[in-house]
Amino acid sequence: MGREKRAEIIFWSIAFPGFGQFLNKKYAKGFLFVLLEFIVNVQARLNLAIIPSFHGLGETANATVNYQWIMFYPCLYLFSMYDAYRDAGGEHVRYAFIPFVVSAYCGTIGVVFSSSFEISGRIFGVIWLPILFHLSGYLIGLIIRAIVLRTIKATPQT
Repeated sequence: MGREKRAEIIFWSIAFPGFGQFLNKKYAKGFLFVLLEFIVNVQARLNLAIIPSFHGLGETANATVNYQWIMFYPCLYLFSMYDAYRDAGGEHVRYAFIPFVVSAYCGTIGVVFSSSFEISGRIFGVIWLPILFHLSGYLIGLIIRAIVLRTIKATPQT
């Protein structure tokens, strides 16, 4: 599959974990990701935290979520995206996993620090801070991937 198809898959996966798998005709995996997303979302009370977050009430959002469950979300979300990307032809892109993995790690760190990390005197909370960390993690992952690819090119293969 081409770049356009992989982009379509990623955007649907961003919208909802499992949708990319459905587009790839991997229905069992798609159903599993939708089910896992639903379970973690409900147990973490994620949707209830989104509403105050959009009103700039990060502290209220933090008080709403169950941190024992929300910690699963970044890795589930990013793995679902990577899995769909890989099945859409991304397995042929060398080291494509790196930006996804680094983004998952950074998103989890964003959850951990969501109650204490302030930007301009405001707590962004458990929704916005992990999103910012995801985005920065993905960019850092792209840089790491580029370094790895250059290093491999410069190193003779055995």
